[in-house]
Amino acid sequence: MNPRAGLLSAFALVALLASPRAARAEDAPADTNTVADPVVYVHGLEALVPEAAQAPFALRPGVRTFRERLAVSPGYGRLGQDRLFVLRAAYFPSAWLGYEATLGHNPGQSVHAVLHTFGLLMRWPRPGRFQPYAVAGYGMVMVEPGPSLNAKPVTKNALSGGAGLEFFVRDDLALRTEWRQAAVFGEQRGRDGVVVYDYTQATVGLAFYRSIRP
Repeated sequence: MNPRAGLLSAFALVALLASPRAARAEDAPADTNTVADPVVYVHGLEALVPEAAQAPFALRPGVRTFRERLAVSPGYGRLGQDRLFVLRAAYFPSAWLGYEATLGHNPGQSVHAVLHTFGLLMRWPRPGRFQPYAVAGYGMVMVEPGPSLNAKPVTKNALSGGAGLEFFVRDDLALRTEWRQAAVFGEQRGRDGVVVYDYTQATVGLAFYRSIRP
């Protein structure tokens, strides 16, 4: 075979393999019967989760799953007769039990109170959107007098317990309402020993859920 002809044949083969048409032929799937997943667009953008885009308020069938999920819940309500802002963060190691940390702020006119609470959430998972639960916790109340009062900050222990109800809008979002009765242990001028002050706490808010299960 002529060496010059062989060299030209080799260059022609390299050019054929490097052409875009040949590259597309190599990248084409071997199984032409495979059907690709449908692409869903929302406002001109491709949806990352087509199922959620097609039915944003649908719930998975069966009993609601809480195991190995995190939840963040901001809320607003009343502590006695005063306003209360809360932020809660919870972790559920099992289907019925969760650990929750709560930070609450009571912005009064003459004094400000900050509530730190660590509690347990006991659930009764059920099918559907309504999910009841019970809660019990221990915390501390830090009362900070305003500039108009000549007093020092006070820290008191507190126990609380109550119940709540969540309405799931979708699998990762719920409306949350909760009622608690809090017992704050303190002192009273002119009385010896510990005095227990009872407060009713009622809040409403949102709960954002995220699964940490792989």
